[in-house]
Amino acid sequence: MLQQRTLKTLTKAVGVGLHRGQRVELTLRPAQPDTGIVFRRVDLPSPVDIPVSAQAVTDTRLASTISNGGAKVHTVEHLMSACAGLGIDNLYIDITAEEVPILDGSSASFVFLLQSAGIALQNAPRRFIRVLKAVEVREGEGDNLKWVRLDPYHGYKLSFEIDFDHRVVSSTGQRVEFDLSSGSYARDIARARTFGFTKDVEMMRANGLSMGGGLDNAIVMDDYRVLNSDGLRYDDEFVKHKMLDAMGDLYLIGKPLLAAYSAFRSGHALNNRLLRELLAQPDAYEVVTFDDEKLAPAGFAQPARAW
Repeated sequence: MLQQRTLKTLTKAVGVGLHRGQRVELTLRPAQPDTGIVFRRVDLPSPVDIPVSAQAVTDTRLASTISNGGAKVHTVEHLMSACAGLGIDNLYIDITAEEVPILDGSSASFVFLLQSAGIALQNAPRRFIRVLKAVEVREGEGDNLKWVRLDPYHGYKLSFEIDFDHRVVSSTGQRVEFDLSSGSYARDIARARTFGFTKDVEMMRANGLSMGGGLDNAIVMDDYRVLNSDGLRYDDEFVKHKMLDAMGDLYLIGKPLLAAYSAFRSGHALNNRLLRELLAQPDAYEVVTFDDEKLAPAGFAQPARAW
């Protein structure tokens, strides 16, 4: 059978939140089968668990935020993306502030943490959400059009297109495809960093946001060039980061998807609307397991290898 996965041991990281600039400690701990991924605010007078789900997403401005009552965790998408890319099903994430640390602005540090702890197979079947019919969400018209879609597919592949009118971004690829059956998440996607423009950073800081951002955890551009001395990690790093975000947003549904995802200018809000639309149509999906892992789609059978 294709088994659920957790960590072999706990692992820790310390960093700052991108938007609030708070110091935060993160502890990733193994969890029992069928636990799912659970964020735990251990800094509160009584710790509060926030299990991930599409319905737990309560804010999608600038990042994905999940909540339980008054307890929140902001900017969960990079860590969730790493969990999706490595196939982690069950995990406790203890956090000492309200925002996941940005670390280097990608999910590579989270991949390193998870792989350093080791991936353990569990005696329970992996449960997948298999998409049975197309589900699509569209927003705007003409130059303002955005859309996102899930189609049936025996596996997991993604296609993402951005549309930034900026000389640096437009000179790189604005469309990327990734198929879990043939690509390596750690190699092909994980190192893509978040990005921003100096004029936007200045405005955001004036409004108390992006307080922890800088050249060590984001690609920063002025009107003409990338300001980071080390340049880009991928030729198409901008669109790859948007795909990285999308993989994290989609994993907030709580189980790996068997589907083909495609998007044009999508973001956190539209990705969450897509999940909610899928779940609102009981005939659009089913939950499946694989008693024989040979019947599972390529890319899911083996735990992801190290770099």
